[in-house]
Amino acid sequence: MVERGEGDDVPHEVATASRLLADGAEPKHAQLRAVLAEMCAADLAAGSAIPSERELMLGYGVSRATVRRAIESLVAEGALRRVQGKGTFVSAPRVQSHLHLASFTQDMRRRGKSPSTRVVRVDRAVPPPEVAAWFGLGPDRPAWRGERVRLASGEPMAFEAGWYSPTLLPGLDRHDLAGSLYELFAQVYDLPVDTAEQTVRAQPADATLAHHLDVEPGDAVLAFDRLSRSGGAPLEHVVSHYRGDRYELHVSLDSTMEGTP
Repeated sequence: MVERGEGDDVPHEVATASRLLADGAEPKHAQLRAVLAEMCAADLAAGSAIPSERELMLGYGVSRATVRRAIESLVAEGALRRVQGKGTFVSAPRVQSHLHLASFTQDMRRRGKSPSTRVVRVDRAVPPPEVAAWFGLGPDRPAWRGERVRLASGEPMAFEAGWYSPTLLPGLDRHDLAGSLYELFAQVYDLPVDTAEQTVRAQPADATLAHHLDVEPGDAVLAFDRLSRSGGAPLEHVVSHYRGDRYELHVSLDSTMEGTP
């Protein structure tokens, strides 16, 4: 029989016995998760819809609660992606990046992706106090503000909201900002980015990020806060939000690193 969870609306029909999940040491939600993971890896292409909750309930003889738990596990891992009102789809493999000092353009090229950029805006504005302090600006002194959507092989990957030095980068708005800013800084301004401090945190996407990254509000994103310098001079103050379902970091550790237990 189909297992029932509290509040489940479980159909009376059951699937063939060969597909039913059996009780055992491994919970049924974990068994179904493994089945779906194999289905995504071997049978379904990226962007394909998985069977509906009802089809999975009937096909494997489990409750709606079990189906949802298995799906949510794969959504959290980034293997599946929910689209409100449409269904659940197989995610494309994540782009993996090592922590290093490079622009998005350089990073994506190294990963075999074709980078491109959609410029949202470039203007001069009065920055928040912490940004003004970073650049050493006085009260009400403007800095360059730029917002860009970064794409990897045509798919939105990151949304950048940056502030840039008004003194070191005169006329920044007259340049094409659809390419690598680091290449622009080095080649046009003779200001290669040579040092940076970066922190990474996770947060849910708000409405603005969801719009630019083509995700649902509340989906997980990775926020990178970067402070970059050239020759010791503050050059940029940027927050980049990356899609949590399409991007991951790889960090190599060894016993010689400071703070390693």
